Amino acid sequence: MHTDFLLLNKVHLSGNNATRKPGPFFPRCAGIIHYRRQHKGKFGNCLHASWGQSRPRLRYNRGMNPPLSPIRAIQQLPDNLISQIAAGEVVERPSAVVKELLENALDAGATQVTVRLEQGGVKRIAITDNGRGIAPEQLPLALARHATSKIASLHDLENVATLGFRGEALASIASVSQLTLTSRTADAGHASEIDGSTLAVTPSSGAQGTTVDVQDLYFNTPARRKFLKSDQTEFGHCAEVVRRIALARPDVSFSLTHNGKTVDHWNITEIAKRSASILGNEFANARLALDEAAGPLRLHGFVGLPTASKARADAQYFYVNGRFVRDKLLVHAVRAAYQDVLHGDRYPSYVLGLDLDPALVDVNVHPSKIEVRFRDSRAVHQFVFHAVSRALAQTSATSFGATPAPLASPSSGMPWIRGSQEHLQAILQPSLQVPQQQTSFGAQFAPATNGVAQSTANYGALFTDNERAASYPATPQLANQTLPSDDFPLGFALAQLHGIYILAQNTKGLVLVDMHAAHERILYEQLKGALDEDAMQVQPLLIPVTFFADAVEVGTAEENQETLQALGFDIAAISPTTLAVRSVPALLKNADAQTLARDVLRDVREFGGSRVLVERRNELLGTLACHTAVRANRSLTAPEMNALLRQMEATERADQCNHGRPTWSQLALSDLDKLFLRGQ
Repeated sequence: MHTDFLLLNKVHLSGNNATRKPGPFFPRCAGIIHYRRQHKGKFGNCLHASWGQSRPRLRYNRGMNPPLSPIRAIQQLPDNLISQIAAGEVVERPSAVVKELLENALDAGATQVTVRLEQGGVKRIAITDNGRGIAPEQLPLALARHATSKIASLHDLENVATLGFRGEALASIASVSQLTLTSRTADAGHASEIDGSTLAVTPSSGAQGTTVDVQDLYFNTPARRKFLKSDQTEFGHCAEVVRRIALARPDVSFSLTHNGKTVDHWNITEIAKRSASILGNEFANARLALDEAAGPLRLHGFVGLPTASKARADAQYFYVNGRFVRDKLLVHAVRAAYQDVLHGDRYPSYVLGLDLDPALVDVNVHPSKIEVRFRDSRAVHQFVFHAVSRALAQTSATSFGATPAPLASPSSGMPWIRGSQEHLQAILQPSLQVPQQQTSFGAQFAPATNGVAQSTANYGALFTDNERAASYPATPQLANQTLPSDDFPLGFALAQLHGIYILAQNTKGLVLVDMHAAHERILYEQLKGALDEDAMQVQPLLIPVTFFADAVEVGTAEENQETLQALGFDIAAISPTTLAVRSVPALLKNADAQTLARDVLRDVREFGGSRVLVERRNELLGTLACHTAVRANRSLTAPEMNALLRQMEATERADQCNHGRPTWSQLALSDLDKLFLRGQ
């Protein structure tokens, strides 16, 4: 029954008067009154009772608090109780046992590990390895507290190169389970077995290596056992631990069985195949390899493409010197690298390993060693952030395994069509006398002559360097020449679909491009580069654009002149209700000045003035790029579409817009053949 607790003294209430007589529903001792809901009508005025001149003294209800334990002298705890207390930290659940035993197996040099579980690991955990083994005379020490062969001095502790080092895991596990350890060294005639309860060593049979058999976990601490989840849930945690360790050690074979059935098995292989086997083909088909070094730091592994992000952070594996960690510093560094290529609340997938001098990292800061502390955390954060950012900055071409070749110069043997739109159209007009030659892409490129909204020159003005934009090949020359297959991974435009998508053809098949998202990314990267280099070019307006503004907008413009000028804007108040835009960034000169001004003023106000260029710069630039990018239902000519494709190939992170949405998609010829049942 629900009970409310009122901090009142022992009283009997009648109307607005309070007396000190004990009531029938109140405890006789003074203190917290149990005010049950079914009596609420009788005591509804208790909170408004008048206490008179002398307020009663409040005391705790002795019935609500357990009595104080008798005073005891300080004494040394027995070893078994100490081990059980330590087990509360080390052996949190069956998966923690699996983790500790697997780490011991790898530290022993094992190349083959078998994990057998029963009832989620609660009934039994048996792990067998083919490592160096333990000599018979050292078996009792293996189960003793704080006994280890991995460290012997403070210098060893500060330079830990093994996964385990505290020497308390086996003792803690043995204190809350029925443990049996069987081991054999290479020079021993037979194996030896030790019972975790009696510490008696007896001869046994077995191959070289060690088998640790843990049965009836928490049998002597039933309170801890009640907190365990279902067998399937506990098995899921154990299987995840095995996967984590298997990802870090592709040079070791692992086998996992549950209730007599083999669940997973991984042979010795390379990290690329091991990660594909554990994380699936979806990750394998959408990942970028990474291997960078700087001084004592080396980061290697794979990062997933933003298009392969997930709704949960369950495919993120980070290792420091081979040890799986979930460190906030490292997670933040990777997340920051994905910040402007990830859509919404999605989470990236990655398998990364950071190698560094053990003296530069402290692994002894967490009971389960899942967190670490770096000596120079800022340097590590910056290294990881920039390494992952550079991997994600690979262009569209490199995502498919090809690197775009340098563009041909005007003096090379592969001339390209240049000039005004009129010349392009004149040259590209179909002619009966001069049949068009088919290029290596197998396509005839003709411009769309109907419904053209703006000229190539106007479109070229959207880019930072008009000379550079004009130098990109608009379409292959209709002559007897072939085009190298991998020079232009996005191919050449064929048509525009509903004023939204560009259809292009490359060596692999059909390319579909979202022209607004692609142009948005191009502008966004150009704005970032200009701001980073402090080279934001400004376009003064011949006639300032004036618009009505409220008091908040006028105040924001007057208080943040320095920030606005750094962004390339000159916005001034010419009256208490009017703002004038006198200049805008040259990259955005074709956009609506009033809309841009309102957007930047809103963001500056929301993000906090000067903080916008430090903490929220990317969000602001993303807003500007989004409002300026080419819109849907705008018709583009073939040269304009090809210019956009060439800019995409030269722009970092061109696979996604700054909101994380994909900018293009590849439809291979084999996919098209399947649609039409060709070859079947």
